[in-house]
Amino acid sequence: MGKPLMARATAVWLVDNTTISFKQIADFVGMHELEIQGIADGDVAAGVKGFDPVANNQLTQDEIDAAEKSPLHKLKLKYNAAAQGEEKRRGPRYTPLSKRQDRPASILWLVKFHPELSDAQISKLVGTTKPTIQAIRERTHWNIANIQPIDPVALGLCKQSELDMVVQKAAAKKAAEGAVMSDDERRKLVSTEQSLGMEAEPRMPTAIEGLETFTLSGTPAEEEEEKRNAKEYSDADSFFNLPDADDEDEDED
Repeated sequence: MGKPLMARATAVWLVDNTTISFKQIADFVGMHELEIQGIADGDVAAGVKGFDPVANNQLTQDEIDAAEKSPLHKLKLKYNAAAQGEEKRRGPRYTPLSKRQDRPASILWLVKFHPELSDAQISKLVGTTKPTIQAIRERTHWNIANIQPIDPVALGLCKQSELDMVVQKAAAKKAAEGAVMSDDERRKLVSTEQSLGMEAEPRMPTAIEGLETFTLSGTPAEEEEEKRNAKEYSDADSFFNLPDADDEDEDED
């Protein structure tokens, strides 16, 4: 299904002017549901002016009404005969000039938190070159001392759905190779949507559960025996079994 023009601005308009769910808007404009929620919270697309899809002949009011009545209804782009046969041009991702200085930070984030991604995947994701990625991997980049890792989704260099798709491909590749992954690697290969649906893990590892009540003392019966023995030998007379004073008097007589 085709996507509307100015997808982010269209999403802003739909969030502000309709009661359509985040999931429906995300499916219509080709964005992640979390990005739509960020638009509603004011964290994403701040300052972006809404683009009316009805006035611009991309969506009908009947479609909006149907979507508001049923959360399962999927918005359909209005048919445009002039747009038929158009295909997406292939080529490197275009990065706006204002965001190009942020690419090294996003590359460092991907290299640090998703080392399983190949140079080609990172290059396609944020629109950079392989020599730049290699320089950051080997820490030979001219500005490596001043680069801080930042999520490329937060920088607007890619969508959360695109990052999740690449991570899922890496997970499938790892599973096909049959390589043994550590817990940290397995967590990194989980997409954002899957991680949000997981249950919270216990803070204490299962291998040492129950040790918080572990004690070096013996059983209650052993402790009672030790107390009784200590009481019996608490004085020298009872320890050496010395005779009573009356017996000594009789010997002297």
